[in-house]
Amino acid sequence: MTQNPFLISAEDLAAVVGRDGVSIVDASWYLPAQKRFARAEYEAGHVPGAVFFDQDAIVDPASSLPHTLPSPEVFAEKVGALGIADTDTIVVYDGMGLFSAPRVWWMFRVFGAKDVRVLDGGFPAWQSAGLAIETETPTPAPASFEPRFDATAAVFLPQMKEIVAAGAFQIADARPAERFAGEAPEPREGVRAGHMPGARSLPFLQLTENGRLKSQDGLRQAFADAGIDPERPVVTSCGSGVTAAVINLALESLGNHDSRLYDGSWTEWGSSTDTPVETGRPAKS
Repeated sequence: MTQNPFLISAEDLAAVVGRDGVSIVDASWYLPAQKRFARAEYEAGHVPGAVFFDQDAIVDPASSLPHTLPSPEVFAEKVGALGIADTDTIVVYDGMGLFSAPRVWWMFRVFGAKDVRVLDGGFPAWQSAGLAIETETPTPAPASFEPRFDATAAVFLPQMKEIVAAGAFQIADARPAERFAGEAPEPREGVRAGHMPGARSLPFLQLTENGRLKSQDGLRQAFADAGIDPERPVVTSCGSGVTAAVINLALESLGNHDSRLYDGSWTEWGSSTDTPVETGRPAKS
């Protein structure tokens, strides 16, 4: 079986820890309901040399939305201060296995990094392999990150309105099916329940198994079950733009290089007053 070029195993990562040109990033982030605290867990133990990427801080400071993409200049300043160069091999992981790391994988790629991997199975896989864990916070030397923003990878509200109105792209929603259908309330106050017209429900957990991305056959089946053709263009969305990136990672793993992520996601769409909202589950195609 061909190795997924966007993943790296714990054993292969262990072989390059500490090597020049390799940056390791703890991208853990949790929902309030999960009652886990990413920075505290990082400080309690992480992959040796890993720096902590704060997904609530490396954002657009002018935006009221969560996790909004920063400007290329802000991103470059923040990650450069973490010692990460755009020319590095960048390995991203999280504490759930496969949850928040793909968002940061996607961000690095949006801003021009060419070699970005996700640790297969995340920190739980690293721990299960019995590999070394560090508690000391590293102090890397600042690096130069030269951003090259890929405007085709991200979708913003004006364009998303046009996409929905025209039915121009498949839309894959990574939220739980109950939230997609409007059967469960949104966790953020003031956000309507439901989904964008034409969207398909593909909860990100349907793409994972035991904290790892499913096999290519498993991914294709998940897309088929959701009524999504993984060979055609797809725009992904979720609650705030984090787990949508799991779908982007899955699509890239299947060779689809025409996937985009709606950065404002449902928090923006559902809280706007001029955006159409539907409820109910889509009919099986």
